[in-house]
Amino acid sequence: MTTRDLVLSSLFAAIIVALGLLPPITLGIIPVPITAQSLGVMLAGVVLGARRGAIAALIVIALVAIGLPVLSGGRGGLAVFVGPTAGFLIGWVFAAFATGFLSERLVGQEQSGLVQGVSFFLSAAIGGIVVLYAFGIAYLAFAANISLEQAFVGSLAFIPGDVIKAVIAALVGRAVMVGYPLLPQRG
Repeated sequence: MTTRDLVLSSLFAAIIVALGLLPPITLGIIPVPITAQSLGVMLAGVVLGARRGAIAALIVIALVAIGLPVLSGGRGGLAVFVGPTAGFLIGWVFAAFATGFLSERLVGQEQSGLVQGVSFFLSAAIGGIVVLYAFGIAYLAFAANISLEQAFVGSLAFIPGDVIKAVIAALVGRAVMVGYPLLPQRG
């Protein structure tokens, strides 16, 4: 890991933390709030790639573990890791990695802007929604003592917002690829 990798990962960890300043929206049907921080996870994967994106998410998790209130709603500390949202929090690492891995494989400089945008969107949607939900729903069912089906149905309310986040991540990924052509040399 180079200094540049660490700086970029730290920058995106800061972006994830900054998105936590937006207040969470509680739905009432599920004990997991809607937050903007999953957008930061998608952005880290799309812009930085698999390894650096996952490191950005790990930095945020480390900050949470030492007790800093960096999660939406000012939450932090070890208690977060046993609450119903812990699966989503741990899933950030895997979501950022999957998003980055897919964007590294699907997006190329030689592609048209439309193909790049669609590829970034697919990467963000698969990594930031499918992978993240796999971890979040599984742990939510366990922690809340509900069935996987109930946890899945309750999580469906998040899909429209997360699709919008994936579109934003795709647009940012495309803009970064055009504006900073050396940055996509992800590794």
